[in-house]
Amino acid sequence: MRKFNKQKLIDSMTGALKLRSQINDMIDPLFKKGITNICWLGIGGTYASGMQANIHMKEKSGLETFYQNAAEYNVTGNKRITDKTLVVISSVTGNTKEMVDAVKKLNQVGAIILGFMDDPKAKLASMLTYCISYPENEQLKFFMVGDRLMYLNGEFPDYDEFYQEMDQHFAKDIADIEENADKFAQEFAEKHHDDEIHYFVGAGNQWGATYSYAMCYWEEQHWIRTRAVEAAEFFHGMFEIVDRDTPVTVYVGEDSQRPLSERVAKFLPEICGNYTIIDSKDYDLPGFSEKYRGTLSPFVFHAINNRIDVHIEHINRHPMDIRRYYRCLDY
Repeated sequence: MRKFNKQKLIDSMTGALKLRSQINDMIDPLFKKGITNICWLGIGGTYASGMQANIHMKEKSGLETFYQNAAEYNVTGNKRITDKTLVVISSVTGNTKEMVDAVKKLNQVGAIILGFMDDPKAKLASMLTYCISYPENEQLKFFMVGDRLMYLNGEFPDYDEFYQEMDQHFAKDIADIEENADKFAQEFAEKHHDDEIHYFVGAGNQWGATYSYAMCYWEEQHWIRTRAVEAAEFFHGMFEIVDRDTPVTVYVGEDSQRPLSERVAKFLPEICGNYTIIDSKDYDLPGFSEKYRGTLSPFVFHAINNRIDVHIEHINRHPMDIRRYYRCLDY
């Protein structure tokens, strides 16, 4: 089983936070020049990160912001994307077919493209208006872009206060949570590593990550059948197939959509004996003001999920980097 390298994790998140000045140097003149809207474009996991960034901004900002699936854009387009649109993307390999084709199309309309690339030499990097190269920490990078835009639009007056706390406490706090969640994660993995199907329920700024965790982690990497369900939609169909033994996990965050997940968590004990509630309130974030906990909830859940993944990988003796079809076949 992979050992937990706490210092490596802290260094990774600290390095990502240091990108903020570079991000601001790109965003500030763009905003001053004038952009009409912000598009978070991706595919798979990057699409899910776009969902999170979009919801993060939607409840706080009057700026027009939306997320766009790259494959859908390639066949349908989107008239809202123009030469005054800031498109934010991310890519690990820089050669995902749908993303490469989408960026070509974006360049045809003259969109402004800010891309986060793990590999600065990737094919995609040379096709961007702005490129920032740093591995992992995708959601954090996206949130820093959104936060700066809201600050410039006069909607985040305590931006400096928030990022002072982030710089001082974020990396260590999240690493501590991942370390402290290990026992729970092991028990969860032992219970659910061989589920026939598992349902994950999320809301708010955790919904994109819930969608991604079900599809990109449990299905793609663990080969366990799953379904992600929005908490707001749980009572409109899905709950009819839940019985005593149905595995259901609910993420209860601390943003404005917390009541949606709380409603599901309160109801489940009436019909199900195989549910798990993961509540970010149960985890300490020393050094952070209470008002910022909602923004940080997705990072809390991500830390917990990381440990679950490690234990499932070990129990099932199935390395997460093995694929049956993805990048193995032509499709």
